[in-house]
Amino acid sequence: MKESTNLAVETQVLIVGAGPVGLTLALDLGRRGVRCILIERNTTSIQLPKMERCNARTMERYRRLGIAEQVRDAGLPRNAPMDVFLALSMADPALVHLPCPSVAEATAEIAAHNDGGLLEPYQLISQYTLEPLLRSIVETLPSVNVRFGCELISFSQDASSVAAVVQPNGLAEATIRASYLVGCDGGSSTVRKQLGIQLQGEGNIRKLRQALFRCDDLYERIPMGKGRHYHIADGPLFPFLILQDSTRHWTLHAAPSSDAEMAEIFKRSLAMPVDFEMLSVNEWTQHLLCAERYGQGRVFLAGDAAHLVIPTGGLGMNTGVGDAVDLSWKLAAALAGWGGPQLLGSYDGERRPIGQRNVKASRAAMTGRLGWRAAYHHTVREHTPEGSATRAQMAAIFDIQQRKVTEISGIEAGYRYVDSPIVWREPGDGPDPDNPRYTPTAWPGTRLPHVWLSDGAALHDRLGPGYTLLRLGGTHADTSILERSFLEVRAPLEVLDVACERARDIYQYDLLLVRPDLHVAWRGNELPRDAARIAMVATGRHPSRI
Repeated sequence: MKESTNLAVETQVLIVGAGPVGLTLALDLGRRGVRCILIERNTTSIQLPKMERCNARTMERYRRLGIAEQVRDAGLPRNAPMDVFLALSMADPALVHLPCPSVAEATAEIAAHNDGGLLEPYQLISQYTLEPLLRSIVETLPSVNVRFGCELISFSQDASSVAAVVQPNGLAEATIRASYLVGCDGGSSTVRKQLGIQLQGEGNIRKLRQALFRCDDLYERIPMGKGRHYHIADGPLFPFLILQDSTRHWTLHAAPSSDAEMAEIFKRSLAMPVDFEMLSVNEWTQHLLCAERYGQGRVFLAGDAAHLVIPTGGLGMNTGVGDAVDLSWKLAAALAGWGGPQLLGSYDGERRPIGQRNVKASRAAMTGRLGWRAAYHHTVREHTPEGSATRAQMAAIFDIQQRKVTEISGIEAGYRYVDSPIVWREPGDGPDPDNPRYTPTAWPGTRLPHVWLSDGAALHDRLGPGYTLLRLGGTHADTSILERSFLEVRAPLEVLDVACERARDIYQYDLLLVRPDLHVAWRGNELPRDAARIAMVATGRHPSRI
C-alpha cells in the first residue's frame, strides 16, 4: 500500500460511483452550483448494456435537466416500434404481439391530449450509450470534478464533514473532505458496507447470463415485425432477446451451463441464417432487496447501493434516478443554509418506501413471467390438439402477465410520498399510491400532473429550480404571508399566476405549492391561519401534521 498523503481536497459533495445515478446526481447538483467530486473506480464508462430503457418519469426529469432531446438523439430512433412479442423463434409467427407506441407516436399522443398525463414518453437507450453521454454533459459543469480510475478505500464522518480516503489509479492514497458523501456505487456498495447497513428481502434468487451480440441484418429481417422485446417460448431456458439502441446489437438472457452455450442458444432462437458475432458474456444474479435505511449522518445511499430489483419492469436505474433527484435539491438546500433538519432526513422517509414498493412490483412482474413459462409443454411445436392447446395457454397467460411489465405508468410516475415530514398532510387516505395505472392527482406528495397551457407550453417547463406557488383560476387569495415566510428563511420561491382554466380543472384547487422536484407540498383554495407553518414544513423546519 502506498503511503497516504496528508493533503486533503475539499468539496461540498463527494459522489462515489459514476453510473447513471451518480452522473444524474452530479448533473443536478452541478446545475444548482454545488461543488462536487464524482469518483469512479473503473477507468472508463461501462461497456455492457445493462439497463435499456429510461421510463417516462425519468425522461421528465431529464427534460427538467435540459437533456431529454440529447438522450433521445443518442437512443433508439424515435420512429422505431417498441412492440413486445412471444414466439417459438425469431423466424416463426408471433404467438402474442403486444403493440407499444414508438416515441414519435407517444409524443404525438401526449401533444393531442391535455388530461394531466405524462409529459414525456419512454426512451430505449442502452446503458453503454447513456453513461458516456451523461459523463460528457457533467464534465462541462464548472462546479463538478469527475475522476475515473479513483476508488473509495474508507471514510469517516463527524458532525460537520466526511473524510474519504481514495486511491487514484497508480497514485498514492489521498483524502477528500466533503460536507456530504453519497454512495451510488452499485449492489456491492463499499459505502453501504462500511456503514453497516443490511439489505433486506430475497437475495441470490437465480443466476443468469447476459450475452451481447452484433447482428447487423436481424432487425430488418424479423418476419413477425420490429419491436424491442422477443420472448422465445422454448423451454426449459426460455431465451429472451432485447434490441439495443443501435438496432444492430442484441442482448440475450438465459441460464445455460456455460458461456459458450449462449451463442448456440442465440442461433437456435434466430432459426434463420443470419450472421452474428458474440461480443461478451457476463453472469448476473437476480435479487429483490432494499436497504434497511438509506444513509447515516452525512452519508447517503442511492440507486443499486440502496435497492436491487430484477430488471423485469425496468425499475432499477429509473428508481435510482428518482433517488438522485430527490436527494439533490435537499443537499443543495442544506448547503445553502435554508434547509431545515427535517429536509435531508426526509430522503429516507420518501425514497425507501418507493424502493420497497418497486421491489414488490418487480417481484410481481417476475412471478407473471414465471406463470406463462410454467404452461410450457414439450408439445408446443407440434401441429396437434395438445400442441395447439399449449400454445394457446402460454399466449393467454403472457397476454395478461406481460402487461404488468409494459403497462405500469402508475408505478413509474403515480407514486406518492406518504407520511413525508416535509409534505403537508390532509385528512383521509388519499389516492392509491400503488395503482399500476397513472391517475392524475395533485394530492400532496404526488408528482405535479402535466398540463398544456393556453399558449402551448408545458406548465412543467415554466417552473424554476426552487419552490413555486401556483395561483390558479384567477384567484384573488392573499398569499403574502406564505411568500414572506419563504423570504424569511431565504428559501427560493416563485409565484406563478396561471390563468389556464384547464390547469384549475385538473388540479382542482386555487393554490398549489410545488417543490423543486415537482412534487406537491401543499394545496388549498386559501391559506390557513397558520400559513407560515406551510413554509416551515416544506423546508424541513417543522414536521408535517394534519
